[in-house]
Amino acid sequence: MLIVDNQGYIISDRVTRTPRPNIEHGVLSRIRGIIVHQTGGKSASSSLSSYLLQNANGAHFLIDKDGTMYQVASLRKQTRHVGKLKARCLVENRCTPTELTALKTFSPTAEHRRESAKQVPQRYPSNEDSVGIEIVGALTSEGVYETVNAQQNASLHWLVAELTSTLGVPMSEIFRHPEVSRKTPSEAASASW
Repeated sequence: MLIVDNQGYIISDRVTRTPRPNIEHGVLSRIRGIIVHQTGGKSASSSLSSYLLQNANGAHFLIDKDGTMYQVASLRKQTRHVGKLKARCLVENRCTPTELTALKTFSPTAEHRRESAKQVPQRYPSNEDSVGIEIVGALTSEGVYETVNAQQNASLHWLVAELTSTLGVPMSEIFRHPEVSRKTPSEAASASW
């Protein structure tokens, strides 16, 4: 189990505290899920630099290619890492007739608005109630994310195990980014937790 300080940062020699307050965009009052991402860039330094920009987006944690883990946002703060939610009921085959009718018209904005009115686990975790973990991984010229390596997966496994234990997040509420939002399907496809 992790120790989290009063500012929302993990106290562990395995996680490097590297605050990037520009990616924090509101209070995170309850954590109900974890979303796993890939950066699209080739290095942790490029991501860490981008998090310094005004109104930057990012996730709470960043895992470098050598497995180094950085905590860049407080667990008490929201980050913009999810995007518009997909309808979870479709994947789980439990949409009501009203939901199915609404989903016949393709509108990611309307779908997100309807999903946001629900609570987890009726919807996927969102920016308002999830922790984001980014793994350094470039997007190739073919539009496919590079493979998550063994060091990254080992760090991801440890971090997810510790976060779920500490925060009480069930393993059923951990998702790859493209599962919950319309993103490149190969993002974090080789991530293993």
